[in-house]
Amino acid sequence: MRILHTSDWHLGQKLLYFERDEEHRLALDWLLEKLVAERVDVLVVAGDIFDIGNPPNYARHTYYRFLSRLLQTPCRHVVITGGNHDSPTMLNAPRELLEALNIRIIGAATGQLEDELLELRNTQGQPEAVIAAVPFLRDRDLRTSIAAETFDEKLQRLREGIKQHYQQIGALAEPYRRLNVPILATGHLYAIGAQTEEKQNNIYIGDCENIDAADFPEIFSYVALGHIHRAQTIGDYQHVRYSGSLIPLSFSETKDDKTVYLLDYEGARLLNISALDVPVFRRLKTITGTLDEVKAKLTRFAAEHDRPLTPWVEVVVQSDNYLPGLDETLKEFCRPLPLELVKIRVNRHYASLGADEGAPLPDLDELSVDEVFFRRCKIALEITSEEKETLNKTFQELKEWMESRQEAAN
Repeated sequence: MRILHTSDWHLGQKLLYFERDEEHRLALDWLLEKLVAERVDVLVVAGDIFDIGNPPNYARHTYYRFLSRLLQTPCRHVVITGGNHDSPTMLNAPRELLEALNIRIIGAATGQLEDELLELRNTQGQPEAVIAAVPFLRDRDLRTSIAAETFDEKLQRLREGIKQHYQQIGALAEPYRRLNVPILATGHLYAIGAQTEEKQNNIYIGDCENIDAADFPEIFSYVALGHIHRAQTIGDYQHVRYSGSLIPLSFSETKDDKTVYLLDYEGARLLNISALDVPVFRRLKTITGTLDEVKAKLTRFAAEHDRPLTPWVEVVVQSDNYLPGLDETLKEFCRPLPLELVKIRVNRHYASLGADEGAPLPDLDELSVDEVFFRRCKIALEITSEEKETLNKTFQELKEWMESRQEAAN
């Protein structure tokens, strides 16, 4: 059996005000080609199918277009789990219809672990693979809150809740050992040791230590992870992996190779894991330097254009002086070049608003809601660390409540 692991498509994502639909369509077309060329039996998508809970219509069309075209491939089974960006209601809406096409959707935990343990059956009705399709686990799924508990106590209970969830579903999978079929798990979380260059906050409160690779039960021969956009293994555990995002989602991801993982099984034994590099259809490039240096680098970069889509460029001009008409100067300079200038920043020194010395002050649209709150707490020198922890806990609870309301409205 051959299984392909991917995640973090983020359909509907925008880079500033620029839509990414062309890139997503090309990437998914490439994925379909690989499913055919590699004769993949099972496709596993580990969360964050969409970038927001209520994705635009063009993103939904891209998603359903991809699913419909799967019927023309050798892929017999598809397993899709929800991520922290996904609306469970939206993902689950066509679940019964898609299940008839062997496309299984687990948008969120239901409270019944049996719902997450999927038997993938062959044409004779016999199990040929088992997947513990664990979606992003929200705080309410883990039932971690206790009245009057401290911040550290809540964090520890959350870690234990995640660990117990996998231990329990691993125990449910035990009877399948005798069938000699692949037994896998999915996850959408921040594992200990995961590395990333992009701005990607932990999706739970506290630090990034949600679960150790050793905490996944050994019954799972492979753990397909999502949430981190850089493809990687976790520590020394070669079978616990993030596939990373399908396309570069920000300028900070341009150095990361975009991949999907191909798993070859013989019975229950995982024989081989190979990485398939996803082509980059549009280059994202950050160019930094003085104004003269930036112009020279832009000219050189434009001469290297070799991708199907026009490259997008972010320019960071280093200057402590005010540069009148900078935007118009650079836009005029770039007009004849085969590139699109999507962002211009000036790198000055700031000593306030939580910026590091020498770092450019970020635009608000670059920051997540959590980052804005964290920065505001960081410069609130009049409050104690204990008060900051209380504020963080209250903020996370309020955000979860608002997300639940938005999901219900959708």
